[in-house]
Amino acid sequence: MSTAEPGNMLAATCRICGSPVAGTPFARAGEAYCCEACYLRAHEPEHFAAIRAEVALAEALASALDLREHETGLHSQRVACHTLELARRSLDAPERLRQIYWGALLHDIGKIGISDAVLLKEGPLTDSEWQEMRAHPEMGYRIVAQVPGMREAADIVWCHEERFDGSGYPRGLSGGAIPWGARLFTVIDTLDAITSDRPYRQALSFDAAKAEILRMSGSQFDPRAVGVFLEAEPVLREMVSLKCGTAAADEIFGELRKGE
Repeated sequence: MSTAEPGNMLAATCRICGSPVAGTPFARAGEAYCCEACYLRAHEPEHFAAIRAEVALAEALASALDLREHETGLHSQRVACHTLELARRSLDAPERLRQIYWGALLHDIGKIGISDAVLLKEGPLTDSEWQEMRAHPEMGYRIVAQVPGMREAADIVWCHEERFDGSGYPRGLSGGAIPWGARLFTVIDTLDAITSDRPYRQALSFDAAKAEILRMSGSQFDPRAVGVFLEAEPVLREMVSLKCGTAAADEIFGELRKGE
């Protein structure tokens, strides 16, 4: 149990793993606090338990990449968890779900090959810098494709910047030529980007993100993927509200404690 006093969130510790919670806790119930990693882990399918070591290793790698890019919280793990929430509404094969999770989790692994001068640049990129940045999906694909049994995940990494209307990169794929997992991911990535703080603006609301996703349905996003997003809206809305520190977490802590 945390001894944090109101207004002193830095003193909070996670009720589940016992580690300090940096900044505002991801979720809280009374004086019990949950870190984002434990919250997301509670939303993983049961069959992930059998490969927990592999999942933890990939999540640690993704977190390191997030730190380098100064992403908010556990960005990669969060979008992977949220993408999985959509995938479970259209697929039930455990292996396919794992592949989609891996692909979403490692979507930006190719950025390890992008120079800091380009990756961390605050202003607009030049044409040559943009050309370097656009190479990260293929570099990521080459990394993930080397891992046995990760072909579908690698394809998602390769295609996560493609757009439904063919205006994305690196190959300008459109429609069904883009893997289903990548089509789901692009919706979630936009949701997370809009509802997360950025150096140039504060996080916007779930409703603002929803409006943008609906506006871009048929161009940036597959209308079918948008339909799955709307089906999952109650769950995603709760997840986003917790990320923003605006919701109580008694029910979530109850679910987490079942495994204790």
